[in-house]
Amino acid sequence: MKNLDVEQWEDIPLTEEESYQALRRSLSRKNGFNLLFVRCSPIQGKRIIERINKDLPQKKSAILKLDLETDNIYEKIINLPDYQQLNILFVCGLETALLRYEEAESEGYQLSSQSPIYGGTWSGIPKILGYLNLSRERFYENFSFAIVFLLPEFALRYFIKRAPDFFDWRSGLYEFPTDQDTLEEEAYRIVYVDSDLEKYKQFTPQEREEKIAEIKAYLTDSPNLDPIKKSELWFEKGLIHVQQAEYEAAIASYDKALEFKPDYDQAWNNRGNALYNLGRLEEAIASYDKALEIKPDYHEAWNNRGNALADLGRLEEAIASYDKALEFKPDEELYINNRNEALRKKENR
Repeated sequence: MKNLDVEQWEDIPLTEEESYQALRRSLSRKNGFNLLFVRCSPIQGKRIIERINKDLPQKKSAILKLDLETDNIYEKIINLPDYQQLNILFVCGLETALLRYEEAESEGYQLSSQSPIYGGTWSGIPKILGYLNLSRERFYENFSFAIVFLLPEFALRYFIKRAPDFFDWRSGLYEFPTDQDTLEEEAYRIVYVDSDLEKYKQFTPQEREEKIAEIKAYLTDSPNLDPIKKSELWFEKGLIHVQQAEYEAAIASYDKALEFKPDYDQAWNNRGNALYNLGRLEEAIASYDKALEIKPDYHEAWNNRGNALADLGRLEEAIASYDKALEFKPDEELYINNRNEALRKKENR
């Protein structure tokens, strides 16, 4: 079977509903081993699985969710309970394993190995795709059901380039276009609906990687996403890193957020906090100053600035910062206590 060229796939003029109906028909009619690829956003992937399960109740299906530790998909499948009875296996989360391989947290969202369309080089093969290339015969011989890979665009491009032997066995490729309204809705969900600092603190390594991969899937695959939404997604990524004390990665995320929205006062303040936690106090103060240029009544930033100045021994300046914080929030006990502590240290000199 001839390999599909990336440009060929992008030119297929199908709506989301047309693509879904084509996928449903394929899964309804085919029996035995089939290999299908679906290009979709993470949320679209969840909806596709729900609809297929509802529309094809006679088909026994399961979901294999890959994580950052996955190297061998074949072994993962044979360890599934009753996998021999399956008709459809949905495989999700490959992008998480690929992002781990890329070590892309310090690379922004332009993955170092992306295709020439993105200016990359494509050297090396992650273990997870190398195993697929080597084990395609075992898939065909031992699995009598449809395997459906649900992938964001960058992961599908990655697959085409780095696992061509396995990809060449595909029975179909389905494109689910993500319109601008859907992109905006999904970005809003990540930033405003799902955002939960307490939850982020409790994340397992797998949950953390999954959430970061979800955010980066939208940043990577959505060149037309509104710059403000991009900024907010990078900011959210920074919050996740902070909860895991990954301050350097958080600063890099806040810097990206500020590229898209230079007057993002919260990003400047949070960047200052990450710098403060790394002991880079002068840089932290500079960040707080940027936040306060934009929002002069930002009492949290005034307090944070006071803390950094106090740690540097610049107690008079620290007290003045606490006074500004209290000017805008006079009853805040934390600010009062910080000011009193700075006064005590000044008096004991």
